[in-house]
Amino acid sequence: MTSPVATPTSAPMAELVQETMALTRRLFLQLQRRPSTLVAGVLQPLIWLVLFGALFSRAPEGLLPGGISYGRFLGAGVIVFTAFSAALNAGLPVMFDREFGFLNRLLVAPLRSRSSIVLASVIYITTLSLIQSLAIMATAALLGYGWPGMAGLGLVLITLLLLVFAVTALSLGLAFALPGHIELIAVIFVFNLPLLFASTALAPLSFMPPWLGWLAALNPLTFAIEPIRAAYAGPLDLSVVLLDAPYGPVSGYVCLLVLMLLTVGLFLLIRPLLNRKLS
Repeated sequence: MTSPVATPTSAPMAELVQETMALTRRLFLQLQRRPSTLVAGVLQPLIWLVLFGALFSRAPEGLLPGGISYGRFLGAGVIVFTAFSAALNAGLPVMFDREFGFLNRLLVAPLRSRSSIVLASVIYITTLSLIQSLAIMATAALLGYGWPGMAGLGLVLITLLLLVFAVTALSLGLAFALPGHIELIAVIFVFNLPLLFASTALAPLSFMPPWLGWLAALNPLTFAIEPIRAAYAGPLDLSVVLLDAPYGPVSGYVCLLVLMLLTVGLFLLIRPLLNRKLS
C-alpha cells in the first residue's frame, strides 16, 4: 500500500498551517503565564455593564427605542466595546516582539511564509475577543438582559468577527508603523473611550446633540452595535431600519456591508506596510 503523495500546492499550505499554529500556540502560552490580560479584559466591561445598568435602571419609560430596559440596550454596546478593546490591543504582542528582538529572529528563520506571523496574531486576538464577548453575553443573560436565539447568536458572531478583523488589521499596521509600545499605547488610550462615547453604545442617536449624532452615525462601532442589538430584540430581520442616521435610514444589511468594506479596506491598506516590514 503506497502512502499518499503531497501535491505541489498542499505541501506549502501544510507548512504555513503548521507555522501559524506554532506561533499561535506561543501567544496562548504567554496568555497562560499572564492570565491577568484575559481577566482584566472581562472585568472592565463587566463593571460597565453592572454599574451603568444599575445607574439607569430607573430611566423613564419611552426614553429608549422600543421601550427596552437600559440594561438590555447597554448590553450590545458593552459586547462590541469588549471585542473592540481586545482587537485594538492586537499590535502590542507584535510591538514587544519588535522591541525585544524576537521578531528579527523570526524574520531570519526559514519560515515558509512570513504571513504566518500576522495570521497567528489574527487567530489569537479573534479567539480572545470572542471568549471575552461570550463571557459578557453570559453575564448579561444572568442579569436578566436576555440572550439571542440561534439566528441572533450567528449574527452576533458574524458582526464581532468583522469588527475584530478590521480593528486587528489597524492595530497590526500601527504596531509596524509606530516607533515603540509607548506610542502604540498612547494611540489606544486616545481612541478607545472617545470611540465608545461617540457611538450608540450608551445612548441612542435621538438623545445626542446633532454634532455628536453625526459622529456616532459614522462610527464603525455603531454599525456593529445596532445589528447585535437587533439580534436581542426578537425576530431577526436585517432589512428593517436599525439606525435613523442624519444622512438617512440604515438597515442591518447596510451595517454588515459597511463592516465588511472596512475590514477589506484596512487589510488592503496595511498589506504594503506588512510586506515591506516582513520582507
